[in-house]
Amino acid sequence: MTTSVRGDQLARLLGRWHSLPGRHRSPDYAALGAAVRGLLADGRLALGVRLPAERELAESLGVSRTTVSAAYRALRESGHLTSRRGAGSWTTLPNGHRVATSGLWTPDDDLDMIDLGCAASAAPVELVPAARAAADELPRYLGSAGYHPTGLPELRAAVAEIYTNRGVPTSAEQILVTSGTQQALDLVLRLTVPVGAPVLVETPTYPNALAALSARRARISTHGMDTATGWDAELLLGALRQTRPRLAYMITEFQNPTGHLMPAELRERMVATAHASGTELVVDESFVDLPLDAPDMPPPVAVFDRHSRVLSIGGMSKAYWGGLRIGWVRASAPLVQRLAAIRVGVDMASPVLEQLVAVQLLRLAPSIVAARRAQLQFRRDALVTALREQLPEWRFFIPGGGVTLWAELDGPISSALSRAAEDVGVRLAPGPRFGLDGTLERFLRLPFTLPADDLVEAVRRIASVRHDLDRASRPSWRTPAVIA
Repeated sequence: MTTSVRGDQLARLLGRWHSLPGRHRSPDYAALGAAVRGLLADGRLALGVRLPAERELAESLGVSRTTVSAAYRALRESGHLTSRRGAGSWTTLPNGHRVATSGLWTPDDDLDMIDLGCAASAAPVELVPAARAAADELPRYLGSAGYHPTGLPELRAAVAEIYTNRGVPTSAEQILVTSGTQQALDLVLRLTVPVGAPVLVETPTYPNALAALSARRARISTHGMDTATGWDAELLLGALRQTRPRLAYMITEFQNPTGHLMPAELRERMVATAHASGTELVVDESFVDLPLDAPDMPPPVAVFDRHSRVLSIGGMSKAYWGGLRIGWVRASAPLVQRLAAIRVGVDMASPVLEQLVAVQLLRLAPSIVAARRAQLQFRRDALVTALREQLPEWRFFIPGGGVTLWAELDGPISSALSRAAEDVGVRLAPGPRFGLDGTLERFLRLPFTLPADDLVEAVRRIASVRHDLDRASRPSWRTPAVIA
C-alpha cells in the first residue's frame, strides 16, 4: 500500500518554507518546490509517497491553488514528482536515480588515519582480567561438545536480569545469545521477513541494518527523522497504519545516527499501532546503557507489549567492546526456540569463551559503564566545542547519550567532503550511507568515540578541506587503485 501524506502533515514538515534563504528572489511556487526538494534531499520525506491534492495543500498552506499547481509542475519537470491523472502525485528522484544500500565497512589498516567512520570505542581496562577469569571457568565446559545454540545458561540469566531490572520481567528462556547485535537482527529477519515483504525503518538509520534488509530483498519504506526533534508521532504512526509493514526496525535509545531518545508516550502508541497493523517491532537497544546527560530514561518499549509483538535486540559492542561479539534477542520463549533452530543453520552457537568473558564483564557493569559514560561525555563536549569554533555554520542537535552526533552541513556536500577528507587523513561516513536513494547529502555522522585530541584535530582538518571545496574550480577524480 502506498504511503500518503495529508496537507496538514506536509505543511508541518515544510515549516517556514516561505522564509527560506533566497525566498525574496523567488516566486512563491519556486520557493515551495525548493522546500519540497529539500525535504526529499534530507530524507524527511520518503520516495514513493503520495503528496496531498493541490487544493488540500493550498488550504493547509494558506496559498492559492495556482501556486501549488505551479510548484508541482516544477517538481515534475525536475524529476522530483511523478503524477498520473486521477491517481495523484508521488515523490521520486530525477532519472530514477537510486543508490544501492550497502553496509558501512571501512578497512583499519592506516594508523595515520583518524577514523570517524566507525562509531565504537576501544576496550575497557577490565577486559583482560575478565578474559583471564573466563579462562579459569572454561574447564567446566570442556567435557561437552560446546554447542549452545541459545547461549550459555549463566549469560542468558545475566541478560534476563538486566531486562528485569529495567522493568520488563524476563526469564532466561526469553533470551537468545548471538554473535553480536547484527546477527541478532539477521536471525530475526530470516524468521519474520519473507522475500519482498514490506518493512518500515527510520531515515537516517544504521547502514548495516539497511544492508541486512536489502539482503532479504525487503520492500523498505521510511519514516523521516527531524534533525532537531526526532520522530514525528503522527507521521510514524500513520506510516504503520498505511503501509502495514511486516516488520518495523526502530532505534529508540539515542538513535543511530541522530542521537534522539524516543519519549515514553510514543513508545506506548507505537506498540499499540504495531499490534493493530500486524507489525513485528524490532527495537535496537545498542545504546541503552549510554545516557550521558539525558533526563530519566523512558521505560523499554517491551514494557508496553501485551501481544509478543516486540523483539528487543542489544549487545555489548557500544558500552563494552566491539571485538567481543556478544549480542542477544529478547522475545517470547517459543520465538527464541524458533530463532535458535534457524541459528543452527548459520553458525551453530556463539564461542563459549567469549560468552564467559561477557559474564565476567556484566558482573563489573556498574563501574565499566560509569567510566564509559564519563569518557563519552567528555569527548562529545570536546567535539561540540571544536565544531562551534571551526565550523560555526553547521547545525546539530547535541545528543543526551549514545556515541554519535548528526550534523547538518551548510550545503549538499557530504560525499564530496568525505572524499576530500580522506586526502588529509580523516575517514568519514557521508550522510547518504544512512538512508536510501542518494538523499541526506546535507548531513554527516560524527561519532565521539575517539580521544578528544583526535576529535579536535579531525574537525580542524575537515574545516580546512571544507573551505577548499568552495575554491575548487573543477572536481578532481581519483585514479582507481590496481588490485592484483
